[in-house]
Amino acid sequence: MATLTNIKDMYTELKIKKGGYIVVDIVEQVSKEQDLKKDKVNKVVKLIKEDGNTIPFVARYRKNETGNMSEDDIRNIIERWEYINNLETRKKEIIETLKNREKLTPELERAVNLSNTQHELEELYKPYKQKKKTRGMKAEEKGLSPLADIFLKGEITTENEAQKESERFLEEEKGVTSYEEALQGANDIIAEKIAQKSENRKETKDICENLTKINVELKDKEKDKKGVYKDYYEFGDKLIKLPSHRIMAINRGEKEGVLKVKYSSPEQKVIDRLSTRETKGIEGYSRQVIEEAVADSVKRLIVPSIERELKTYKLEEAEGRAINIFSKNLENLLMKPPIKGKVIMGVDPAYKTGCKLAVIDSTGDVKEVDVIYPTKPHSKVKEAEKKVLDLIKNYNVKIIAIGNGTASRETEEFVVGAISSYTKETGDEDVQYAIVSEDGASVYSASKLASEEFPELDVQERSAISIARRVLDPLAELVKIDPGSIGVGQYQHDVSKKKLEETLSFVVEKVVNQVGVDVNTASVHLLKNISGLNKKSAENIVEKRTELQGFDSRKVLKQVKGLGDKTFEQCAGFLRILNGENSLDKTAIHPESYHLATELLDIMQEKAENIGSSELIEKITTLENDQAKIEELADKLETDYFTLKDILSAFKKPHFDPRDKFDKPRLKKDILKIEDLKEGMVLEGEIKNVVDFGAFVDLGIKEDGLIHISNLSDKYIAHPFEVVSVGNIVRVEIIDIDKERGRIGLRKV
Repeated sequence: MATLTNIKDMYTELKIKKGGYIVVDIVEQVSKEQDLKKDKVNKVVKLIKEDGNTIPFVARYRKNETGNMSEDDIRNIIERWEYINNLETRKKEIIETLKNREKLTPELERAVNLSNTQHELEELYKPYKQKKKTRGMKAEEKGLSPLADIFLKGEITTENEAQKESERFLEEEKGVTSYEEALQGANDIIAEKIAQKSENRKETKDICENLTKINVELKDKEKDKKGVYKDYYEFGDKLIKLPSHRIMAINRGEKEGVLKVKYSSPEQKVIDRLSTRETKGIEGYSRQVIEEAVADSVKRLIVPSIERELKTYKLEEAEGRAINIFSKNLENLLMKPPIKGKVIMGVDPAYKTGCKLAVIDSTGDVKEVDVIYPTKPHSKVKEAEKKVLDLIKNYNVKIIAIGNGTASRETEEFVVGAISSYTKETGDEDVQYAIVSEDGASVYSASKLASEEFPELDVQERSAISIARRVLDPLAELVKIDPGSIGVGQYQHDVSKKKLEETLSFVVEKVVNQVGVDVNTASVHLLKNISGLNKKSAENIVEKRTELQGFDSRKVLKQVKGLGDKTFEQCAGFLRILNGENSLDKTAIHPESYHLATELLDIMQEKAENIGSSELIEKITTLENDQAKIEELADKLETDYFTLKDILSAFKKPHFDPRDKFDKPRLKKDILKIEDLKEGMVLEGEIKNVVDFGAFVDLGIKEDGLIHISNLSDKYIAHPFEVVSVGNIVRVEIIDIDKERGRIGLRKV
């Protein structure tokens, strides 16, 4: 794992003195950190920052230039490049400011230039942007800098000499009236000079990074009545050893006023190490003064600053991990495959206000909405069952999607009974049900978008439609919802909102472009996530689509208002036209490569209409087994290997959907309760959330079970993501049941 220290060592190697600044080769720095060739990093930066391409476009259509980098690889490069670039810009600003204020010393300039993080840089600059002057600044104003320099040069060997020398600096008007005051002022100046030295900060950081401890104790038990933070009422460990989820929990507990947190660092070890360096070649009373200044500098300035930096670094690392977990879970959730060709009934469960029903057809259009009252206090079960059976018969409903919110389990029991009655009456055993996460459904239902989509319906009716559509096409429905409202994260409410939103937006954009969209049916919310598009251009596409009664070719997209050549280049390959005049328009082949595709078809003696046919698939499969032939073809077509391979893949699977390889939603016909469970039972469940310490599994009962990381695999794994992800259907054995606390321990089998 990269630490503050080894990143800084790498960073320092790549700096060149130029004028008043140390200039960083940012591209080389990024390439070293991420173990990539410099020319590849250069190309990525040029493609994104200079040429104005989007990450999905570069990942899909510029593979030859990047070496087939993924969207995540490209984003990591750009993020790190931007961070270092912003850091260097800020250093220049600070150095210029300090110069103008005549506060820039060689030591301070070096420390600023060698700062590796924004936090470290701002810690150095902090004393100079405060309205309140530091003790060292006040001492300098009193004219005590020359006295400090005399001690630093080792020119004073006895205390008598010090007293005599100090007399020259006594000046009542400046507030220096005694030897003690002069000595204290000199000490303050020396302490700050010591703190400004980059090598002293690095030495301190090297020591503290491995040895600083975090100590936590209870501050106010009344604020933790449920005992959420009980594990931390009396807790201590080395900061470096603390896992991310503990850092986040402690941070939340401190914010809520439940916990009190202190840090303890090996101050004496730091003092001894810095004293040796600072007093080299100096003896006598000067040495004593410097040693006292070192101790003061370490305790009052350096260690507190380094502790803040380490705390910030660990917290940012934990936040990054939490955001990463959320983004991976979200990606897997968005990648859940659609249920094609089925009529679905969505049910938004409730007690007093009744369960709202919505039937949608296989395209997502709403056929009917209604309300039933099978749960308490109404308990109109027979009346509710009749309505449900009539809807199933009238619309040939095959799946009933039940929201997992309030009254979900009681509604599930009712639905199981209704399905059973329907099967007995008709002999049709094909009707099944699924429990669907309601996270974010209420946010969508009350949104402006939902009211525009269904102005005549109330909030709960809209929610029932959303629940049904989440089964029909999870991606198309979930893109309408703020990703932060989808409950598949860990401590997502404790991280930087801006960072979380940026990351989740990237995940949504990445998935939408990997899947691609049918430009003739996609909503504005789906289209705006396509490479190069935004809300306005998506609205313009829908407006033009309505005017033309559908697009019959990709080239017609150029008629859309505001869709210039660059935007068309970025979006065209991700917008599919399934029944257009050109068969290539239904594939992921970019229009810029149509001439290659046409020439390739001619070579293979095939027509575009035969794309996806068994004959063409057979020819391509034979060709793909001959690497030399592929390379020969690439040379003949004057193209690169990656583009040719992608064209061939599109010929084989013109409607390829990456979601097809993921587990489909778990459909059921019966119901389980925690009382039905026994240790040793083996069941099937769906992974609902993945966190650092394990995975939560929906077993089809009210309580989710937990597979601890130690029970996920027979082999050692560093993280649950190595073996499971959200949406996976898994077989599990029950190893522990705590009915009182509603906890179920599981083992993956």
